[in-house]
Amino acid sequence: MTNSTPPLDDITGARQELTVVLPVRLLRAPGWNEGPFPFELGSRRTDAETRSTYFAPASARALYGTPGRPRRWYLPLDVKQDGLHLLGMEILHAATARKPEHALAVMHFRVERPLLPVLRALAGRRQTSTEDPLTGAFDPAGLLAGIADARDTDGPFGIARPYSIAFMTPTARHAPTLRHGTEGELPPTADRWLWKLASRSTSADFPLPPETARDQLKDVLRISADWSALVLRQGAAFLGHRPDSGAGDFYEFGALHSRTVYLDALLLGALQRDHIDELTDELSEVFASSRLARRVAVLEQNIAVFRSTYWRQHLTAHGAANDLLLAFQNQYRLPARFQEILAEAADYSRLVQTQESQQISGALGVLTILGLPLGTALGVLQVLDDHSVPHLLLAVGLSVVATAAVLTTRYGRLVVSSLRSAAKQG
Repeated sequence: MTNSTPPLDDITGARQELTVVLPVRLLRAPGWNEGPFPFELGSRRTDAETRSTYFAPASARALYGTPGRPRRWYLPLDVKQDGLHLLGMEILHAATARKPEHALAVMHFRVERPLLPVLRALAGRRQTSTEDPLTGAFDPAGLLAGIADARDTDGPFGIARPYSIAFMTPTARHAPTLRHGTEGELPPTADRWLWKLASRSTSADFPLPPETARDQLKDVLRISADWSALVLRQGAAFLGHRPDSGAGDFYEFGALHSRTVYLDALLLGALQRDHIDELTDELSEVFASSRLARRVAVLEQNIAVFRSTYWRQHLTAHGAANDLLLAFQNQYRLPARFQEILAEAADYSRLVQTQESQQISGALGVLTILGLPLGTALGVLQVLDDHSVPHLLLAVGLSVVATAAVLTTRYGRLVVSSLRSAAKQG
């Protein structure tokens, strides 16, 4: 970083956009417009119909709903406070099996002051003079009053702080992030700036050790020579690498994509994370009661619904959105965790099948123990053509004695034990 360039904490980019995502508990369907926020650029309107062309049908249904069954709503706003401009809000109904009221609230800001201090305040960093931006006129509790509970943090959903998606482009003065020429090399400081925006931290908050800095930055996505992206667990960032010329510049399109298609890729990742968190929680409770077969059946059904509805790794034919989704999944180890869930559920399913086989064997054993002595006695009477009632009662009594004797043997005890186990599991 040159001496003439101030630290990133003090820099206001040529174009700064901020999207904040936080979990909420939906109280009722909002009376807002249906669909995602339709940002416009020229004649282009990014409504649900336009965005659906970027995604596989299953992914589009998860993100936008279907006609007559919406799961996303938006509300245009025009609220300014402390250098932030709230353009609008969205709600995505993200119901899970155990949390049917779970949703994600999305807030779209334009930032007109240094961006990094705002991000640090969102992350709750210490030693920051910037107040939490989600207060006052931007308090989600007030904006969502009667619609959603913004302070509901129960359940296995993974974000302790709001998730942020930052977009920043430089001016000609911001040499640390500019390429050397149209397709020249990037200075090392470019990715350091990107890391700070995505991690919402300064070097004092989270100093990158030089021994591992390359590993920390290996997942930077080069969308084009003009800009890069980085996805981390608690935030994502897009950073430009050439001066932004203002109105009419390509970065208008880049900012639009960061708020729409790329946001939706990350939202789908959040849906996947929340469902995998819940499935993991279900697995830990399989043996919490005696009804193992029923619990495993419900678990397998929830896995099947998740797999068919949400689990996508190839999201769209457009590579950058796929790369962003994969980067989000890798941050939370979602592919590996889902494979572990499938393997563990298969183990429990085999256990249930084994128990059911034991139950069937036990039932057949009971039929054998009860039926063989009685059938033998009645068969003897039939062969002798004996129709005497006393003899019939004697035969039944002898069969009962024989059955009781068999139950005292090792085989009989195994049958009784199997039946008792089946009763407990049922």
